[in-house]
Amino acid sequence: MSLKSILLHVDSSPGYPARLELAINLAKTHGAHLKGIYALSHAYYAPRHTAGVTEAEQKAGDIFNEKTSQAGISAEWLFVDWSVVGVSVTEIITMFAYYCDLVIVGQPDHNSPDSNTPLDLPERLGLGAGCPILMVPYTGAFTTTGERVMIAWKSGRESARATKDALPILEKARHVSVVTISSAFDNNSDENNAARVCAHLALHGVNARHEQIPANDTLSVGDMLLNHACEQRMDLLVVGGYAQTRRGVFMFGPVARHLMNHLTVPILISH
Repeated sequence: MSLKSILLHVDSSPGYPARLELAINLAKTHGAHLKGIYALSHAYYAPRHTAGVTEAEQKAGDIFNEKTSQAGISAEWLFVDWSVVGVSVTEIITMFAYYCDLVIVGQPDHNSPDSNTPLDLPERLGLGAGCPILMVPYTGAFTTTGERVMIAWKSGRESARATKDALPILEKARHVSVVTISSAFDNNSDENNAARVCAHLALHGVNARHEQIPANDTLSVGDMLLNHACEQRMDLLVVGGYAQTRRGVFMFGPVARHLMNHLTVPILISH
């Protein structure tokens, strides 16, 4: 598997320039084609957009074209003003994600939301896009994402899927850790399986090592993972997105949702 097509969600949020820089560096590293998509939907009560929305799109497009041209990468600007009333931004981006290897989105800033970006966009894409989602914090710069990678491992389909989806990045990383959290009830099964993960990655030329975090009753699993990633100066967290049905709605489990709401480093999540 290789990373040859990247879809970047573009909006007018303050975090867009840093997200674009990360996407450009990733595309350059992997020789990938980068598509920047600015999607507009029409609510039932608003069939037309204001001039301000059009100006924001033009500005975002100019930044995208200028930066990608300077970087010398293969790039494409997609302005999608969906003509069917009632189709959401999430649905539009999901349809384009079907034909890409990776989707890059920004972490929603609940204190300063973009009016055209749904706050649950990363979660909905993670569940429906059919490819891994790389979510970038709304604050900070992340120019070296993918050099020091931490895999949050819990034996099961989700962790296995995320690890396999991250292989193109893992193969180019300088440091890869497979991290488990100890528990008095698991009989070291995760630890034993983490060793198998390292052996599997070695067949792909990835020199991964296993690290175990002691269980902590005062911290949630999500906080333990984020703290460890910070302490070890990781620049990417790979995690499987376990999903469950809650009140008739399909959504990520509590660990994935906590990581997505509080992340301090980019996170690659795969369902």
